[in-house]
Amino acid sequence: MSVLLLIAFTLLGLFTGSFLNVCIDRLPQRQSIINPPSHCPACKHKLTALDLVPIFSYLWLRRRCRYCQAPIPVRLPIVEGITGLLFGFLYWKFGFGLELVMTLIYASLLIIIFVVDLENQLVLDIVTYPSMAITLVFSFFWPDLGVLGALKGGVIGLVAMGLPFIIYRRGIGMGDVKLGALVGLMTGYPLVVVALLLGVISGGLVAGILLAFKIKGRRDAIPFAPFLVTSAMVALLWGQVIYQWYLGGWSVDILSQIF
Repeated sequence: MSVLLLIAFTLLGLFTGSFLNVCIDRLPQRQSIINPPSHCPACKHKLTALDLVPIFSYLWLRRRCRYCQAPIPVRLPIVEGITGLLFGFLYWKFGFGLELVMTLIYASLLIIIFVVDLENQLVLDIVTYPSMAITLVFSFFWPDLGVLGALKGGVIGLVAMGLPFIIYRRGIGMGDVKLGALVGLMTGYPLVVVALLLGVISGGLVAGILLAFKIKGRRDAIPFAPFLVTSAMVALLWGQVIYQWYLGGWSVDILSQIF
């Protein structure tokens, strides 16, 4: 592994995270992600290159717009930092190759879905549908998947999320159903089962904690997409190991296989 490439992919992730922030801000508003150029949402002043350096600009400007002193959301450097770390980690795991490129694109799409749903309780069709098309193309090249495996996973994800939607519509939205299909296409069968189970378990645990500490009430909406997309990423990276561990019981040393 090249240290220089590791640094390069981490930096690429930082700047990609800056672009993802634009998508996160504009797509729920049905705005173009190209025009107008980056600007302060408060004073509409066009931002310069010095205003757009990931993380550094946020710290250098002391978390405020250079022109109107409006506060800059803390989400911006968080998304940039997480994307940078994730890109570096993915290069470390996969090395330079096609699998890395596909995983970087998946990670970027999942980050957008994660944050948009967390902030707006929306899973956007404008992200989900193109992602499905991309996933089907990638399935021809993803190791041990193939288009048939992807389609099987998509059907399972669609059905698994669709049944709760039909039975109890207040607990799940149609966007989550489509996201279930997307996650299934990404992970394929049988890893879609791993992704769905991890999503349900992690979502249930966090919901229980929020209710126990009265941070959320029983009628308050708790976005599910963040849990599902996080579980999808885990399944993409370690799903086969987790699945083998589940089938083999405690005889499989899962930690040694992950790290």
